[in-house]
Amino acid sequence: MTDPSRCNSHDNDRELIDLLRLSLIPGVGPKTRKKLLERFGTPAAVLAAAPSELREIEGVGPKLLQKIVGEEHRQYDAAAEIAVCREMGIDILAEKHPGYPRLLKEIHDPPGVLFLRGELKPQDALAIGIVGTRHATPYGLRQAERLAASLSRAGLTIVSGLARGIDAAAHRGALSAGGRTIAVLAGGVMNIYPPEHDKLAAEVAARGALLSEAPPHMEPLAGTFPQRNRLISGLSLGVIVVEAADRSGALITARHAYEQGKEVFAVPGSVENRASKGCHGLIRDGAKLVETADDVLEELGPLVEAAPRDDGVVVHHPAELLLNEVERQILAAIPAESTPLDAVIAATGLPVPQVLATVSVLEMRRLVRRLSGTSVMRL
Repeated sequence: MTDPSRCNSHDNDRELIDLLRLSLIPGVGPKTRKKLLERFGTPAAVLAAAPSELREIEGVGPKLLQKIVGEEHRQYDAAAEIAVCREMGIDILAEKHPGYPRLLKEIHDPPGVLFLRGELKPQDALAIGIVGTRHATPYGLRQAERLAASLSRAGLTIVSGLARGIDAAAHRGALSAGGRTIAVLAGGVMNIYPPEHDKLAAEVAARGALLSEAPPHMEPLAGTFPQRNRLISGLSLGVIVVEAADRSGALITARHAYEQGKEVFAVPGSVENRASKGCHGLIRDGAKLVETADDVLEELGPLVEAAPRDDGVVVHHPAELLLNEVERQILAAIPAESTPLDAVIAATGLPVPQVLATVSVLEMRRLVRRLSGTSVMRL
């Protein structure tokens, strides 16, 4: 859990209170909020605007106008919400907050406020979404968990929605591999849905983060599930769909990924399985067919180099994030062409057993390839 005081790092509480009130007005979605702020400048100015001015904004009809100028949102005790977050160690991230994910700032409808339980790290800028049906088959669950574990070992953060089925398998795969994972929720980060995933949510928060646009104790509403899907894709370099029926919510996430310019991957399944139809449709439409983690890493390679982490560090392969000092030293001694292991040992000055064992670790993480018993090259 992060330091509760981090949710105070805004210019002042007054601005945050106004932003919370504006963001939580029913009907004021990300696009409308963005237009309102572009026109009036600050949340306080929006809330104080005259009805005649608000009517000029595209998307503000009579019903929404009444909600903005009405008293209901003014009765929302945003100051108390902030106090609760501080007490429970939940960070509130506005777009100006230094911890707000860079990738979300780049989508056309970023959330005005995020509630964070857990911790976001710079390496989470190198993330992959894994989503799919809640009614997964044993095959689908195996593939989701296997891919999540393999990609975690390669240094990618796994993003999903904590739903039953594929989402839960993806989170568990990342956790089993000792990797990081982020769950984007439709309800509040302290109101876990489905309730049987409460323990899983705690594990995710301990090894990654729970994120939501909703206040911590808010129940998920039907309309918030499709809306949160844009955040799963927005936080990721690409999205993998594992089992999805024709009308699956996972396909909404894939559509958001396409619209955001992200890569879309799909795992094939049996033609007799309804849950495979969505994936097969994505593949027909140009999604990358995925059998192993290598299929994903090969496609994401150029994107990883082009996407610096949130601390500005550039890596050539996500697995570099996981290396210790000795592993980095040995990797630096291995060039892109075939090199005798004796040369690597001589360049590092390390004991032979340590170099051989480390080369095996680097090979497992797909950073080097052993060409024979006595030579190696960097990938």
